[in-house]
Amino acid sequence: MVVGLEEVTELLAVAMLSGGHVSLEGIPGVAKTTFAKAFAKAIGVSFHRIQLTPDLMPADIVYCILYIVYCIL
Repeated sequence: MVVGLEEVTELLAVAMLSGGHVSLEGIPGVAKTTFAKAFAKAIGVSFHRIQLTPDLMPADIVYCILYIVYCIL
């Protein structure tokens, strides 16, 4: 796997086992594609990358909108 992305690996595994979808987002150069390719190879599945543009949103691909609310205690 990619060094430094252990938490992402765990969360991706949880999403996979629960039948969910994942959108890896971040600034350029943080190994998102490399990580996704390595994860797919490790579990023996194919990998396909989608490049989002300003007029294409994640909801256009998975057909749902997810609102993530952070609660600071």
